Amino acid sequence: MVKKILWELLAGTKGGINRARIIDVLKRRPYNANQLAEILSLNYKTIKYHIEILEKKDIITSTGRGYGALYFLSDKMEANFKTFLQIWLEFRGSEAEIYYLDEEKPKEVPLELIH
Repeated sequence: MVKKILWELLAGTKGGINRARIIDVLKRRPYNANQLAEILSLNYKTIKYHIEILEKKDIITSTGRGYGALYFLSDKMEANFKTFLQIWLEFRGSEAEIYYLDEEKPKEVPLELIH
């Protein structure tokens, strides 16, 4: 079921790249929406929109509501992170390199995931 949800969130819509970038950043540590907007060079409202979608699908979770709420990957997403990476690799094409897979770091990181 998680695989279908991730395909829908990443490949099924125009905002999939931004959602993948949010998931990638939150894998490292929690951030609030303002910090995510700054790190990803996106509008705050854009971040809030994607966060709302990711929360509804139980991909991310938060410490609460409001400006200072921190966002984390959900336990379900943490358990399925390799699935995310596999989908991202297939979606972005064979030219994209993915990191975290089997704990190996690539020589190059896809431009979409550079912060």
